[in-house]
Amino acid sequence: MSETRDKTAPEDTAFLQTVGERVRNARARRGMSRKILAKDSGVSERYLAQLEGGAGNISILLLRQIARAMDLPITDFLGDRPPLGVDQALLLRQIEDLAPEQLQELQAFVRDRFGIAPSIKRHIALIGLRGAGKTTLGMQLANAFGLQFVEMAKEIEVEAGLSLNEIFDLYGQAAYRRFERRALERVTADPAPKVIATGGSLPSEPVTYAHLLSQCFTIWLKASPEEHMGRVVAQGDMRPITGQSEAMADLKRILTQREALYARADMSFDTAGKSASQAAADLATALRAHPAWLAREAAE
Repeated sequence: MSETRDKTAPEDTAFLQTVGERVRNARARRGMSRKILAKDSGVSERYLAQLEGGAGNISILLLRQIARAMDLPITDFLGDRPPLGVDQALLLRQIEDLAPEQLQELQAFVRDRFGIAPSIKRHIALIGLRGAGKTTLGMQLANAFGLQFVEMAKEIEVEAGLSLNEIFDLYGQAAYRRFERRALERVTADPAPKVIATGGSLPSEPVTYAHLLSQCFTIWLKASPEEHMGRVVAQGDMRPITGQSEAMADLKRILTQREALYARADMSFDTAGKSASQAAADLATALRAHPAWLAREAAE
């Protein structure tokens, strides 16, 4: 289906008017005439007039030139939310250089200081590398707690109307990430509690992972790189066999890069040396005894 439209839809017209208004307001705040902005950005005055009047269907590259001329991020003009105010912008500047552990401390302080109550996490989400046992343990955990089991890979295919291979072949990684985020938002919006098996790389997407952490009691399934590799091969995926030493090095590197992200989960569970049935039983026991899970149960 072509995305080209013969006529501008009402929502598109409203969007163009919003972009134009934001450019005009930003120019006014800086005391820049249209002539000066045209000179600094390389965009003609006539085009700027059309843009500010909501009649200019400007290209992203020209809008970037305008944003740079005013020393503003292009998102100030394109975002669905209004541009940041002074206090918000200042706060963001101040936290940009904080280390990850400092950011976590700041989050805890803001939550405690201003009484921001965490949302009730109705769902359980399993995270970890391929071969961690997210699907196997997820299904057994869902059965033990009487919950629905959801495989995110299948939900992404539903969202896109395509197989995962087709998504990557036709649209690439960026599109996959968009479908993943939409699928997760749809799944977690359903109030019926469920156990969700996620893709191993989901935590590397900040916005998607933040949504998961806010909506789900998240469990990191841990295992050694060797066990991860063995389980993937046992499942019939022979890709790790090709260049095994290189594959193992890649796996260790990925685990190292993601370890701090996985550690943000509400709980971690080591599956090393356990059969699937034993791991599932131990996981259910550990979950029932976890303070955060007990608090969730009490809240409901």
